[in-house]
Amino acid sequence: MVFSSTIFLIYFLPFFLITYWLTPQRFRNITALFWSVLFYAWGAPKFIFVLFCSIVVDFFLAKKIYQSEIFLKKKYLLISMVLNVGLLLYFKYSNFFIENANVLLENLGLTGVHWTNLALPIGISFFTFQKISYIVDIFRGKNTPLKKISDLALYIILFPQLIAGPIVRYSEIKDQLQNRIANENIDNRLNGFFRFSIGLAKKMLIANQMSILADTIFNIPAGILTMGQAWLGSLAYAFQIYFDFSGYSDMAIGLGLMMGFRFPENFNAPYISQSISEFWRRWHITLSNWMRDYLYIPIGGNRVKSKVRLYFNLWVVFLISGFWHGAAWTFIAWGIFHGAFLILDRLFLLRFYKMIGKPLSIIITFIITLVGWVIFRAETFPQAMSYIVIMFDFGNMNLAISTTRGTYDWFIEQRFIIIFGVASFFSFLPTINFIEKNMNSFFGTQGEKDFIFIKSILAIILLYICITEVISTGINPFIYYRF
Repeated sequence: MVFSSTIFLIYFLPFFLITYWLTPQRFRNITALFWSVLFYAWGAPKFIFVLFCSIVVDFFLAKKIYQSEIFLKKKYLLISMVLNVGLLLYFKYSNFFIENANVLLENLGLTGVHWTNLALPIGISFFTFQKISYIVDIFRGKNTPLKKISDLALYIILFPQLIAGPIVRYSEIKDQLQNRIANENIDNRLNGFFRFSIGLAKKMLIANQMSILADTIFNIPAGILTMGQAWLGSLAYAFQIYFDFSGYSDMAIGLGLMMGFRFPENFNAPYISQSISEFWRRWHITLSNWMRDYLYIPIGGNRVKSKVRLYFNLWVVFLISGFWHGAAWTFIAWGIFHGAFLILDRLFLLRFYKMIGKPLSIIITFIITLVGWVIFRAETFPQAMSYIVIMFDFGNMNLAISTTRGTYDWFIEQRFIIIFGVASFFSFLPTINFIEKNMNSFFGTQGEKDFIFIKSILAIILLYICITEVISTGINPFIYYRF
């Protein structure tokens, strides 16, 4: 089920909120779990049983880890890692490994392996990371295991953040799983409604429009594509993925707030970053923090004697981060690309950016990010390389406002120019220090009653506009649903 669909907006969400708010406090976890299971089963009825079985196993393994001596702790932790990582590898990467193995075998003149392609369980990348954080934190002694298996199931399956994050750690939500009375008030519900509407507007009014332009340009044959079109396509996709993914995160945070949960922020104006290092402190924040705490630090992090080992650790983390996003060489290349620039930041780029100042640093970092998005968006690595070559082909500088080359006609509709302006405005507005400092008060739960009332009116208007758009255009899945 997709947040930006009529079935969710008109039927699922209203009925869920009514039943949830009418349920007595002590039974609200059961109500939330019931609706979360229904939400997941709607899109993946077969995989709900796989998910539940893995949750049951993790529930008992967590108890064993908590109660056992160090040797047995490690044994039970290993079993859990094999289970969770094994399921992720099997469902998400089996097709990729088999396909590449078959290519190698065929090149050697051998017969390839027969394999039935596996369907990908929705949200598996996100709930796997949440389960790992739950188990590992108990192993480290940071948390105690949940007493009810239903509470663990709710933590994993809670529908607002189940499909595409933010990645919520157990330590961030454990108290709220037991008691949310302090958060369950009318102000939080109204602020959550506002945040949800903002996210839906990002998705429907900006991301979906940018997707049309991005898809059009990325489908232009390389022999016809101009430099101007290539840059326009990369910009369109950059705005599409940002407003799509941050829109989903806003909707998840808003839904959680309406239920009494406070989820962590996942975006903080990433396109005003002055380096790729800063970009990853602002983009998909929960993933960056997860990778830091559960991968980068355990393999040595900054606490290594050799700079070569430090750079290797950074490279490994982003290689894995790229592969986490999808089973394709383009994602691996994208991870290596960003890892390389993080290393370059430490070698000399951060000093260079400091020397040239904030405006130029933002521009250069944004250009690097655009090149990375081309690799991320392309179907194949050769296609990505061809596209990037055209982006920097200064002998082919047509700006692509209106052009006819051969039999291929293409032009920009005026509405796209308007959406570009809106997307650029909201993406780069936080470069003004006053705006960035006050973003949290605008999106947060603090504020005067009159301000909350104004946000509620704005939310109703945006929701009405978005619902009419949803009805007219149909289902538009979020980009990160496929990860």
